[in-house]
Amino acid sequence: MDDSAQPSPQRDDQDVDKPPLWQLDDNQLRARYGTDTDNGLTDDQVRQQRAKYGFNELTAKKQSRILRFLRQFNDSINYILAGAAVLTLLMQHWSDSFVIFLVIMANAFIGYFQEVSADNALAKIQELLVSQNFVYRNGVKLELPSRELVPGDLVQLEAGDAVPADMRLISADNLAAQESILTGETNSVAKTEEPLADAHLALAERTNMVYASTDITQGSGLGIVVATAAQSEIGHIQSSVKEIKSKPTPLVQNLNRLGLGLSLAIVAVAVILFVGGLLTHIYSLPTLTIAVITMVVGSMPEGLPASTSVVLAMGTRQLTRKNAIVKTLPAVETLGAVDIVNTDKTGTLTKNEMTVTDVATPDGDFQVSGVGYDADGTLTDQQGEPVDWRNDERLHWLVRIAGETSDAQFHEEDGQWQLTGEPTDGALTALYHKLYGEEPDVNEVDSLPFDSQFRYSARLADVDGERVLMVKGAPQTLARLIKEHGGTVMEAELEATITRFAKQGKRVVGLARQTVPQDLEEIDQSQIGTDMQIMGLVGIIDPPRPEVAASVQQLRYAGIKVKMITGDDPQTAAAIAQQLNLGEDVRAITGPELDAMSDAELDREIGKYTVFARATPAEKLRIVQSQQRNGHVVAMTGDGVNDAPALKQADIGVAMGIKGTDVAKGAADMVLANDDFTTIQTAVKEGRHVFDNIRKTIRYLLPTSFAEGFVVVLSMLLGQELPLYPTQLLWINMVSALTIQFAFIFEPPDEGIMARGPRNVHEGIITKAYAVEIAFVALMIAGLGIYIYDLLTSMGFSHTVGSTVTLQVIIFGKIFYLFNLRTEHPVFSRYLFQNKMAFWIIGLLLLLQGAIIYLPFMQDVFQTTTVGAAVGWGIPALAGLVVMTVMEVWKFVQMTYRRHVGRVHDKMEIKD
Repeated sequence: MDDSAQPSPQRDDQDVDKPPLWQLDDNQLRARYGTDTDNGLTDDQVRQQRAKYGFNELTAKKQSRILRFLRQFNDSINYILAGAAVLTLLMQHWSDSFVIFLVIMANAFIGYFQEVSADNALAKIQELLVSQNFVYRNGVKLELPSRELVPGDLVQLEAGDAVPADMRLISADNLAAQESILTGETNSVAKTEEPLADAHLALAERTNMVYASTDITQGSGLGIVVATAAQSEIGHIQSSVKEIKSKPTPLVQNLNRLGLGLSLAIVAVAVILFVGGLLTHIYSLPTLTIAVITMVVGSMPEGLPASTSVVLAMGTRQLTRKNAIVKTLPAVETLGAVDIVNTDKTGTLTKNEMTVTDVATPDGDFQVSGVGYDADGTLTDQQGEPVDWRNDERLHWLVRIAGETSDAQFHEEDGQWQLTGEPTDGALTALYHKLYGEEPDVNEVDSLPFDSQFRYSARLADVDGERVLMVKGAPQTLARLIKEHGGTVMEAELEATITRFAKQGKRVVGLARQTVPQDLEEIDQSQIGTDMQIMGLVGIIDPPRPEVAASVQQLRYAGIKVKMITGDDPQTAAAIAQQLNLGEDVRAITGPELDAMSDAELDREIGKYTVFARATPAEKLRIVQSQQRNGHVVAMTGDGVNDAPALKQADIGVAMGIKGTDVAKGAADMVLANDDFTTIQTAVKEGRHVFDNIRKTIRYLLPTSFAEGFVVVLSMLLGQELPLYPTQLLWINMVSALTIQFAFIFEPPDEGIMARGPRNVHEGIITKAYAVEIAFVALMIAGLGIYIYDLLTSMGFSHTVGSTVTLQVIIFGKIFYLFNLRTEHPVFSRYLFQNKMAFWIIGLLLLLQGAIIYLPFMQDVFQTTTVGAAVGWGIPALAGLVVMTVMEVWKFVQMTYRRHVGRVHDKMEIKD
């Protein structure tokens, strides 16, 4: 058998016919895995398990780079572009062919590097299983690479170890594991060995299980390997990332449909014209062929792909300057279409810095200012007035105990405070720093580390000439110790404070002291509680980032719902969601509750919930998929390995650049370089701006391109000589591609862009109203061109003069129509000079027009001639002014109609 093969048997903890692993006792575990809990597996058992399960390693299938690159061309939009390139090449339209070829290659390279990035994410996950661990086999303790482990192996775990596989603990001595790689939550989880009664537990609540790629932070334990490689939780994440196929963005889907539809329509019209011309004998066959080819070349908006790519590239540059790094061009616009933003809590909405925000003593409640680990902060009373805490015995002792019983330390790195130690200890140390402004100076005699079995820690120290035992831990535990030693506690008040803090999602820690004999050198646990006084309770929470609430409000104003998906406790998550005002009615649901729903039930119910708590990577993925099935365009933000499947599944995945893992960054479409959630709001605005400019560009290119084709069609229907030569149409397309079609790239965002809500991605880029407008403008410009040509030739001007002036009419129609489309406001308003680049571009276009009319060699190539200013420039300018005036009237009618509809809608809402 090939050792690298990885069979995929059903996981034991997911077998519907068996109880989950966390419910089993030691005897049941031994029976299921055939493991001797003293001696481990035998060599024969290891060989059998290896043959069945393979090695404990994650592998990513290698793919030929050449085939991967060639596959990028297998796309409908590339077929259309290639057809346009061949057509323009046959027509000797070299510049257009070159530009389209560059677009095709750029798209291929973008897709290629996107896939390479996804493979990099898979490789990073693969690296997470590389470690060495102590394993019992044949009664001997061996140190083996994690690759050698098989289900049933007996593994010893110590503080500092990386967990090599998913394991069920059979022994846990003050054991704690850091599981943020799977849950996203930074607090270590205390582990136990006893069976758990509930059959439906979120991963974060399976306290007798440890998982591959997590870390042991304290204590020691012994566990039986229950899943390896692809069958482990981290393996499932890799499989999910691998299986999720990249899909075209809404913009690409819209452009694909538009490009295909236009191509088919132009070809269909060309066929009809050719057949009709043959039947009616309007022209000779050579003339008819030239006329049809001229119509196709003139109508084909070859500049569309290039313009779209440049608009997207400009948007990418803008976002990069604002700390949002976009990995694919279409992803820029996708954010503008998003109507749901799913976000992690820890580190995204919050600072990922546990902070003491509240202090409660028998004398009253107090608040602590300063968010996170910031060094500045004060203690205030309920009225917001500063408190002289140094002269308040209880408060003074509470602050000292907080700082002097903690081993957490801070160091500054890249302008940010980094914690070494447990998050709860960090919060208490930060409280001391904020109020004292210095490091605690502890004259320690003895200490007792935190033990999950006892739920407290203690430190014996000399303080101001007396020996004091300082204790911190669960308030209920401290109260019990006091009562056991004959003391009294105001239990009702204590429970009320604990309940109040818990409802706010805060972790509650009690701080107490007792005076001990001066000669006591060691802590005697049996005496803890004797004459002990609880100085007070502190409420600890990972606080929301100060700037996030305003950003959430702006996103909601923009019609975007913000949902929280977190591995944290539902009560804590809901409290943060309410503080940030994520919704009018914040409702939370947990991962196990989601699992109990079918896909159909989830699709019906998912819209009711704002918070998804205790969510595993698989559940995050399922949430995103359900939202997409409901027709939403979904953004997903995250920073951990556990977020990778959902990041890749979302319409746009957004990873954190500073605290984000390489896996998350590899799976995402956009990376926030500053880890600032508010950047998403900026990116949404830029995405809408990009789409607006793309839509304006298309609304501009189509009628002006169709006008060229209509000139040919109308001439054939009228049975007259063609006013324009094919080379002149090529010239119009070429100068447009080099100049005026890029004017919209520099158009600033419209006012109120964030107030109108996300666009309907199913509506398409060109609506029915826009289609009518495009056809009308195209016919108007073409009609003006033919009318002026006929007028001039009837007045005795030569065909060449008429053709040259008609060429100018088309160009000036383009110029004046540009001003109609730039803004929804009237042309002659304060917005006229908002886009100064448009005037420079128009100036360049007019210079090129002067060259084609007046330079002799250009006249020879493009069959133009010298014309006077009045005929060659005045008449075309008047024609352009007619186009602009008519379209301004049309714009005014539309605005009046929208205002009327809006007023009627408002009245109906008032009546309701």
